[in-house]
Amino acid sequence: MNFGSDNWTGAHPVIARRLLAEADGFSAPYGASELDRLVEQKFNEIFQREVAVFFVGTGTAANSLALAAVNRPGGVTFCHREAHLIEDECGAPEFFTHGARLAPVDGENGKIDPHNLLAEIKRFPPGFVHTGQPMAISITQATEIGTLYQPDEVIAIANIAKEKQLPLHMDGARFANALVALNCSPAELSWKLGVDIVSFGATKNGCWCAEALVFMQPEMATDLPFIRKRAAQLFSKTRFIASQFDAYLTGGLWLELARHANEMGQRLQNGIRSSRHARLAWEAETNEVFCIMHKDQADRLKRQGAMFYAWNPPHAKQALLGENEILLRLVTSFATQEAQVDQFIDILG
Repeated sequence: MNFGSDNWTGAHPVIARRLLAEADGFSAPYGASELDRLVEQKFNEIFQREVAVFFVGTGTAANSLALAAVNRPGGVTFCHREAHLIEDECGAPEFFTHGARLAPVDGENGKIDPHNLLAEIKRFPPGFVHTGQPMAISITQATEIGTLYQPDEVIAIANIAKEKQLPLHMDGARFANALVALNCSPAELSWKLGVDIVSFGATKNGCWCAEALVFMQPEMATDLPFIRKRAAQLFSKTRFIASQFDAYLTGGLWLELARHANEMGQRLQNGIRSSRHARLAWEAETNEVFCIMHKDQADRLKRQGAMFYAWNPPHAKQALLGENEILLRLVTSFATQEAQVDQFIDILG
């Protein structure tokens, strides 16, 4: 009953076999192999346009290098107050941009509120050297609390980005989960809405270690090869990342895995909803489920083999918890089985 995170899982067997197949023979290094070119073309196909693709090892690297690519002196990137970018990356975006800052923006349900975004941007008037200058906006899809930006919500933020001449970045660590939940194509959830750069995650959805940085306009990525090299993210044997993406994207496997993870999340959520020993903190839309229960109940579940994380309540939801209550995050994955979910619900009661 491991609901700790979707990066606790192993690799899907199809991806593992594809990776193993690359262990023999020789191949051009540093992204120059035929397989690298093949996978880059697959990205063009799924995004329905020519894109620039750069493989990296972690989601933190993808997010940080995305901002480094659009960096400006005194730069400021606007993101949600509880975004992974600002909460869980140990200052990596600031490090890779040599000091550019992250400005938190409030909003309900883990999503940037456009009005708050405009107000925050206004704090950095053009030409006023002391405050610095806006350089990007970043949104997370799906969000850190399992919710989703609807297409019209992305458009509202993209319109602000366009008006202010700022690139719009999307942290897509769980991009596949968002796609299947919203029934959108990659194009419909990115550049067609005004998104310029996507951190395209795969490690949480069945790969060993595979992340990509995707620029919808290749000319935006002119300096990225040098930035990635300097950041020690240019792997010599890139075919081992490319092979994972090859299996991941072939035949829609990536969407199938995300769909299963989401379904298990909904099954878990429905079970918690029917229990009198816990309650949902809010409605989850993907594979991250948040619930509230008494600390003693959480300890009992752990003793009986359940794995999950205690979670800090979002700033806007501090009043959710009663005395001796705790907020928990439970994450399902491609490897979660119905029996594991049902066992958890049975123990919960």
